[in-house]
Amino acid sequence: MTAPGRRSSTFTRLLRHGFTDASAAERLLDAGELAAVRDDPVLLEALGATADPDLALHGLVRLLEAQPGPTARRELLDTLIAAKPLRDRLLGVLGASEALADHLARHAGDWQALVTYEPRDLHRGVAEFERGLAEADDPVSLRVAYRRCLLSIAARDVCGTIDVAETAAELADLATATLRAALALAEAAAPEDAALCRLAVIAMGKCGGHELNYVSDVDVIFVGEPAEGVDEADEAKAMRAATALASHLMRICSETTVEGSIWPVDANLRPEGRNGPLVRTLSSHLAYYQRWAKTWEFQALLKARPVAGDTALGAEYVAALQPLVWQAADRENFVADVQKMRRRVVETIPVAEVDRQLKLGPGGLRDVEFAVQLLQLVHGRADTSLHSGTTLDALEALAAGGYVGRADAAQLDEAYRFLRSMEHRIQLHRLRRTHLVPEDEADLRRLGRSLGLRTDPVTGLMRAWRRHASVVRRLHEKLFYRPLLDAVAQLAPGETRLSAEAARERLVALGYADPAAALRHLEALASGVTRKAAIQRTLLPVLLGWFADSADPDAGLLGFRKVSDALGKTPWYLRLLRDEGAAAENLARVLSAGRLAPDLLMRAPEAVALLGDGDGGGLAPRGRPQLEQEILAAVRRADGAVQAVTAARGVRRRELFRTAAADIVGSYGTEAHPVEADPGALVDRVGAAVSDLTAATLAGTLRAVVREGWGDTLPTRFAIIGMGRFGGHELGYGSDADVLFVHEPRDGVGEREAGDAANKVVSELRRLLQVPSADPPLLIDADLRPEGKSGPLVRTLKSYEAYYRRWSLVWERHALLRAEFVAGDADLGRRFTELVDPLRYPADGLGEDAVREIRRLKARMESERLPRGADPKLHAKLGPGGLSDVEWTVQLTQLRHGHTEPGLRTTRTREALAAACEAGLVPAEHAATLDEAWVLATRVRNAVMLVRGRAGDTFPSDPRELAAVGRYLGHGPGHAGDMLDEYRRTTRRARAVVEELFYGG
Repeated sequence: MTAPGRRSSTFTRLLRHGFTDASAAERLLDAGELAAVRDDPVLLEALGATADPDLALHGLVRLLEAQPGPTARRELLDTLIAAKPLRDRLLGVLGASEALADHLARHAGDWQALVTYEPRDLHRGVAEFERGLAEADDPVSLRVAYRRCLLSIAARDVCGTIDVAETAAELADLATATLRAALALAEAAAPEDAALCRLAVIAMGKCGGHELNYVSDVDVIFVGEPAEGVDEADEAKAMRAATALASHLMRICSETTVEGSIWPVDANLRPEGRNGPLVRTLSSHLAYYQRWAKTWEFQALLKARPVAGDTALGAEYVAALQPLVWQAADRENFVADVQKMRRRVVETIPVAEVDRQLKLGPGGLRDVEFAVQLLQLVHGRADTSLHSGTTLDALEALAAGGYVGRADAAQLDEAYRFLRSMEHRIQLHRLRRTHLVPEDEADLRRLGRSLGLRTDPVTGLMRAWRRHASVVRRLHEKLFYRPLLDAVAQLAPGETRLSAEAARERLVALGYADPAAALRHLEALASGVTRKAAIQRTLLPVLLGWFADSADPDAGLLGFRKVSDALGKTPWYLRLLRDEGAAAENLARVLSAGRLAPDLLMRAPEAVALLGDGDGGGLAPRGRPQLEQEILAAVRRADGAVQAVTAARGVRRRELFRTAAADIVGSYGTEAHPVEADPGALVDRVGAAVSDLTAATLAGTLRAVVREGWGDTLPTRFAIIGMGRFGGHELGYGSDADVLFVHEPRDGVGEREAGDAANKVVSELRRLLQVPSADPPLLIDADLRPEGKSGPLVRTLKSYEAYYRRWSLVWERHALLRAEFVAGDADLGRRFTELVDPLRYPADGLGEDAVREIRRLKARMESERLPRGADPKLHAKLGPGGLSDVEWTVQLTQLRHGHTEPGLRTTRTREALAAACEAGLVPAEHAATLDEAWVLATRVRNAVMLVRGRAGDTFPSDPRELAAVGRYLGHGPGHAGDMLDEYRRTTRRARAVVEELFYGG
């Protein structure tokens, strides 16, 4: 007996052999059935080699208990210990499949099916399975015989005797034998119907493709004809008989009995789907496919294969319809239809399941099958070697014919086999139809061990799955592109390559609107035998796929050619793209997302270095101190103000590109970094980066102007105050810089001299920042100054003080909420801020007259400033629930409560809104609604500027530009309407809050 507190040696051995509940396993081994062999090392080692030793042991005990007597139990145990093939097969199945363990417990003698180990048993075919089902004479016995045959497939599968492709082929052969047996039962039950008709069963889908799962619907199409000797007048009667037989066959396989069901037989791929007749004549099928069939129906026919019933009729069906399959690529909108179908499949996945989907999700089995089938349909017209319904065979043929790169095909083959193996083992456990990776730790452990991952199986499984899914995602579209390069490159004679027409068709298939131009770009980039061309041929297959994932792949490819032409002779450019993981994908995203970023890049292509991971500094924004330091250093080195400001504007252009690129990459996501989950963070980063850059540019320009005109010291202290979005750190790519200019004469300098100097500074500063050049201009807007456009451009601090004390209007106090020092004399800027604080945060709050005035101004702005013909509900700035609505609501709260609530004393909209919520001035749900609308409207404006290269407050009308805005905002291809609906919903909710908080409604 084991001493208290000590573990038995058996317990320790069980843990070492992979048992997770060693105590329960020890009790089972001590039970009567296994007591005689409990210490047998052969048994423990065999159990430890299974996917789930605990499950295997439990199943073995159940099987022993189910034996009819001691003699049978002894026979099973003796055979198990003595015969390694049986031991591996039986325990392998018990450790992988709870459902087959249940079957063995119900049918205790079926373990005998695993004893035989002869060469003909290693790879069974239809004939062997038909013999295994031969004695079944009713639906129940057919199910038992089916499970017995399934047991033999599963045993050889889990032991590695057959690989995943052979397993799938045997499962399809077993389905074929089962359909034949079911049809025989149906005919035996209604011999008069059988005499009237000829019925052929055509397998479709995975069964037709000879690649069936353990648990799957078996897709079929039925073809019927009157039997020989039946009058044509009796055709309707013959078709009714064929329909009755087909219906009975489906029930035999699909209905649940005491032995469960076999699998559902699904005939919905037939013409007209479930609305069409179950059985049609061959001529009726042909007429339908010639006149009415949709593109996806021809894609489905790729896998059509006669499996049961009248073999001659089945062969006639395939012979008649196959030519139509290979003409499908000539159909109008063929590619668009196929792509739409793939998108529709992805969209049907519940959001909670996307990350666990082996079959339908990104990088899943369907991606491989879709890509292979599309290539078959495009190129199979002229190449009969591609006419295979089996995915892996077709992939091999595509590689052999040069339609897919051999290395890509090999990687895809490996990934597909791994994903199918996962799918098989997941389904085998309970024999349930599922394509979801389990979440339970024990299920993942069993799954990993079943695939040979014994050291940390869960981590190993997840790592392998993600790696293979990543390969599929990466190769899914790369499959299409590498052969395109071979088609235009000057390669060795005799190598297999696509024809020009095949290459054109393939580019159209992937969304290129001008395939002829695309081929010219590819030829210019990849032709020749130079090292540069060789690197391009390595890069382009991946880049082209990323371009195709955008709203404008043509623009992406054209931009890449321009950048490559400009930088092709530099030693670092192609090396950067090849060797730094992020650089190539970042460049592809940036070039195909719109006009602004490529335009900025083309003016200084060396900024490509920013897209890498290394010394280029990456895409992280630089702070204002760093920017000012660089710009002021450039100003000191320059000869004259013009050269200095040119240098400052060059830095601004580069940093605008950095900001835009980071925004695009964060919005699109990359393989290494997913889409930024918080759109507010993206907006804040852009606003802060562009505002800091603008401030640094103004500081550098101011220094250049002063140095040019007065040397080191200006006769008057001078400061620039940021206003509006500039002061609020919320500038967009196309925003003007709203400012106020303030000065203060130095000691001993007269008012006139100081005023003249200050005005000259302002005039020269505005001129230099707008001088036509390759760099984008920085427009300075001083219209928020006292008296607006009628007032002087620059005032002394005393003049501001006098004006605000005597004349300031409500709108001016309102505008001062955003006032913040940005450049020039810091002390003067601080004193200006102190001067305006009592105005923008009045001690007594805001009187009702002032509130009414603000509401009146807001209403007038809504009615007068909205552009003629614009849809108000889609105007990001002035429309209901847009930027103006949210900002005025927040600012009214600041004017009313800023004096008593320190958190409201900020120039930033989102900070002020959060502070108002924290102070209990705005309910949390209202604050969230306003914040969401403000962020979305800001992103719309940023997107329009990125896509069109010019500022705008409304969504573009051009479909491609609208799609690009949608991609930036996270909406996939074909979902521009959803984007507009989301915008309307979000702003409608925000407007309801504004009505309540701002207008008091």
